[in-house]
Parts: sequence; structure tokens; C-alpha cells
Amino acid sequence: MDFIIDIANKIFQPLIDLGAAPMMAIVLTLIALLFKVKPSRALEGGLKLGIAITGIGAIIDMLTSAFSGAMEDFVELTGLSLNITDVGWAPLATITWGSPYTLYFLLILVIVNVIMLIWKKTNTLDVDIFDVWHLAFVGLFSIWAGANLLIATVLVTFIGVLKIINADLMKPTFNDLLNAPESSVMTTTHMNYMMNPIIMVFDKIFDKLFPWLDKYDFDAAKLNNKIGFWGSKFAIGIYLGIFVGLLSGQSATEIFELSFTAAVSLELFSLIGQWFIDAIEPLSQGITDFTSKRLKGRTLNIGIDWPFLAGRAEIWAAANVLAPIMLLEAMILPGNALLPLGGIIAMGVTPALLVVTRGRIIRMIVIGAIELPIFLWAGTLAAPFVTNMAKNIGAFPEGVANSQLISQTTMEGPIEKFLGYLVGNASQGQVEFMIYAALALIAYLLIFMWYRREMRKRNAAYAAEKNSN
Repeated sequence: MDFIIDIANKIFQPLIDLGAAPMMAIVLTLIALLFKVKPSRALEGGLKLGIAITGIGAIIDMLTSAFSGAMEDFVELTGLSLNITDVGWAPLATITWGSPYTLYFLLILVIVNVIMLIWKKTNTLDVDIFDVWHLAFVGLFSIWAGANLLIATVLVTFIGVLKIINADLMKPTFNDLLNAPESSVMTTTHMNYMMNPIIMVFDKIFDKLFPWLDKYDFDAAKLNNKIGFWGSKFAIGIYLGIFVGLLSGQSATEIFELSFTAAVSLELFSLIGQWFIDAIEPLSQGITDFTSKRLKGRTLNIGIDWPFLAGRAEIWAAANVLAPIMLLEAMILPGNALLPLGGIIAMGVTPALLVVTRGRIIRMIVIGAIELPIFLWAGTLAAPFVTNMAKNIGAFPEGVANSQLISQTTMEGPIEKFLGYLVGNASQGQVEFMIYAALALIAYLLIFMWYRREMRKRNAAYAAEKNSN
């Protein structure tokens, strides 16, 4: 294992050291060149992707920083005692990439993806190398909880295979949501979407018990056309800023600043979402040409980061409503010690809600409110591990008291974090945890298999609709 870890570090470390945006720009450019895209077009796509990743990161940082300050004021105002600091996703990514095992897990997942492509078990080539950290975090957490590297590798591989299968299953829905042509190659293997099976369970309950609620639903984009700017993305940002500002007792000046920050962030998210689509276009054409010539009609998809959906207004409408709901739940939820700060804008929650419900806002909000406790509990559970690892690699965030625990509120893959914890403890021979881990893994797989069947039905309906037109 040490030999494999050393190889993985030598192969990937130079790329990782460049940072997410340069790394993904290089990776996309090289893959486009492999598919015979003209060098200038390949470079254009790679640079656009790097710019898009940089832009989306800057906007998320600006948004979460603004709301974190307001939430800190809220804590001081109310005297609320939640002793784990939500530092957002960026410090956790830094912490995870600081482990040599993360590059080892990346190498394993690349090999798994290639084998699945060769054996025709998937049509998705995952190029979202940076976001492997979400799944690597699960492996590291299981090791911290007691698993050895072999068991952690099996767990990461198991989840990784399902992630890639899920990317294939979601592809027709992405085409539908984006009104994209059949030739579009965009999909994603992001951990966001591993919540899809759980969300679909609640979505089916909606179908059986509350279908009448759908008649009150609305299209967030069409709403803007009907009522003007009152339903626009920037207006929604203004509403959220005012609500949070008043809740935290801020001054009029601070409320205006918070509101305008939220408004510009939501508008820019929509713009940057289009950049992701433009960045993939040269590669998309190259793959189309390649498959028509070499693969006898077989279509390959490209798994990238999730924000190519950022232009859908429902993501932000639901996130803005869920932000105060999450805050209220955090205050009263038994077993939670995490105060939403860096993750107050629920980017780990709403993309999966959009895919499963296909943009039905009421369902997104209700199901989102139901599943938020899972994220809060997972963040609370992982806090000792995150804090310990941050201190060990010298990545503990500045400005946070050294005695404070840190974690993230809306950490992608909360179910998988619980699996990592259970598997780690079960590896120590604790009979109780062995039973829990076995039951949890079986349930996880069975729910995913049921979800796959339901998505195949949906995809068959898409195909039938296409053939009838």
C-alpha cells in the first residue's frame, strides 16, 4: 500500500499543488487534445473552466463570509451556545488534500473509472479531480474511526462506483433542466447528488400523500416574467439579506450591505453557470466526433463540477428559504452542536433537490427542511476528526479559538460520513458497530438500487417523449 501511495503522490501532487482552477484547466485541455480537439479550442475550453471555477469560488466565499458575520452577531445577540464553528467547505478541502491518502484514493478512483468505461459499466469519464476530496474525506474519516487502509479503500471504491453510475442516471435530467441537446456531454459525479436516493423516497411520499400541493407550486424563472423584479434572483437575495440582518440585530447600513451582497451573488451565480457550459463545448464536440468514428455510436459523458446547474433559479430560491430554516433547526435539534455559518447558503443540499424534484420549489423546500438534520448531525459527528486533522497538518483556520471544534454545516455526502464512522468502528471488532455497519451498508445499497430503477423509468419516459416528437 505504501508503494501505491507514493506513486499516487508522485503522479498527482504537482497538479494538486497548482490549486483547483489551474488543475482543472490543465486536465480539461489535455483531455480535449486527446479527443483531437484543435489546440486553440482545447485551450479555450480549459481556460474558461478555470475562470468559471475561480468565479464560483469567489462568489461563494463572498456570500458565506457576509452571512457568517451576521450569524456571529446573531449568536452574540441571543447567547445561543453551539460550540462547533462552521468554517465552510474551503478549509475542509484544504485539510483533506493535506493528507497523502487523498491522492492515493484519487488514483484508485481513476483506475476504477477506467475499468468501468472499458467494461461498459458506465459512459461517464470523471474529470472533476479536485472534488474527489469529498469522497476521500469519507475514507480518511473511517481510518480515523478505526479502519485500516484496505477497508477504507473498499468503502471508497464502493461509493465511488455508485457515484459514477449515478452520473449516467442523471444525464437525461440534466439535459431536460438545461434544455440541452442530446449531444451535450455534461454530467457530474459530485457527492451532492448521492443524497438523490433519500430525496426520492420523500418525493415518492409526496406523490402518494400530498400531490395536491403541486398545484400551488411555481416556476421560479417564470415567476420573474409574471411579477417583474419581485421574483428575480437579485430580489430574492435582497429578501434574505433583510431577514438575516434583522434576525441578527444589524444596523441599517449592515443590512443593506448584506442584502446587496446576496443579490449580486445570486445574479453572478447564474452568469457563471453558463461559463461552465461554454467551457465544455469544445470537448463536447470532440467527443461527439470521436464516438461517431471510433465507438460505433457509443456516447461518452464528462463528469464535471455541479455549478453548470447554477443558472437554475430554483437552486437559489430554495437555498434562500432553507437558510433561516436551517438556523432554526440548528437551535432546537437534539444532538446538534453546529451553528450554521460558512455553510448557511446550502450548496450541499439544493442541487440534488433540483434534480430529483425537477424544479418543484415547494417539494424542494419541504424535503430540504426534512433532510437538513442529517447534515447537521453529520457535521457534528465529524467535528473531532476535522479539528484534529486540521491541527496535525497546520491548517487550522485563523481567527478561530484553538480550543474550538470546527466542521461544516452542509457537508456533501452526510450519509457517507455516517457510513465511514460505522465502518471504522466496526473494524475494531465491536459487535454492536459491526451489526450497525452491515445494516447501514445493505440499506444504502438497496435504496440506491431502488433509486436506479426509478431513474431508469424516468429516462425511458424522456426517450419515449423524444421519439414521439
